[in-house]
Amino acid sequence: MLFIPNKTIGNYFSLIKFSHTIFALPFAIIGYFLAIESSNKSFEPKLFLLIILSMIFARSSAMAFNRYIDRKIDKKNLRTSLREIPSGIIKSQSALFFVVINCFLFIVCTYFINKICFYLSPIALSVILGYSLTKRFTALCHLILGVGLSLAPIGAYLAVTGKFNWLPLFFSFAVLFWVSGFDIIYALQDEEFDKSENLKSIPVWLGKRAAIMVSIIFHIISASFIVFAGFYGHFSMSYWIGTLIFTGLLFYQHTLVKHNDLSKINIAFFTTNGIASIVFGLFVLIALLLK
Repeated sequence: MLFIPNKTIGNYFSLIKFSHTIFALPFAIIGYFLAIESSNKSFEPKLFLLIILSMIFARSSAMAFNRYIDRKIDKKNLRTSLREIPSGIIKSQSALFFVVINCFLFIVCTYFINKICFYLSPIALSVILGYSLTKRFTALCHLILGVGLSLAPIGAYLAVTGKFNWLPLFFSFAVLFWVSGFDIIYALQDEEFDKSENLKSIPVWLGKRAAIMVSIIFHIISASFIVFAGFYGHFSMSYWIGTLIFTGLLFYQHTLVKHNDLSKINIAFFTTNGIASIVFGLFVLIALLLK
């Protein structure tokens, strides 16, 4: 029997920042239950599990690939030099093998979901893996990351119904601009280093002040899609309570980060957005149950 030490498992969990899965996971669950509600289908535990596993495998492959591709850059950057690959905790070949295994498992899961998800799986992988290369040639890399995570709600909806619909797409657009906005905030801390390495980002392109404004604009667009989805889907009051909390937390993070003070960037990036996603997801599920 193969035995993998807990420490090794912990290293890989750290490599892929497994806890960050919480950002898009609630939106995948929203997509699943939207499909259940709109198609009048019953809850299928097996399908639900396959959707969750697909998302975990896809995100794990994307994050590990990002760490593998950026291993030499991370080693130069004081902030990232202690990450698992540059510090030698995980060998680069092992990380690449981890990527391949997770891609394979993702495709296997989509195969057992339905044909359309299976056929679209290579496209999904090309987006989420391709993101890691984009900061080498475009400042719009944040939007590519947003596109990758925005696949969660529409992907889950497709898994149940096998067809597209506007409502989950509105949630996908909300995720796109939400993620893009907070990724710009996260990139603020590497502005000078990225310049020295000729890497691209909104902060490098426009500077910290303007980048924060772009992030705010993206979050306004994200909140607008959440509001529009609420009207379009004729949700109950619990949805609007969740929307109010989500939107409030969305803009609260901008009070924590200033162009000349990035000391609270981790609170803004992870804590605030993690709470926003979970709380909003819970209130949307309540709204769907009350329909």
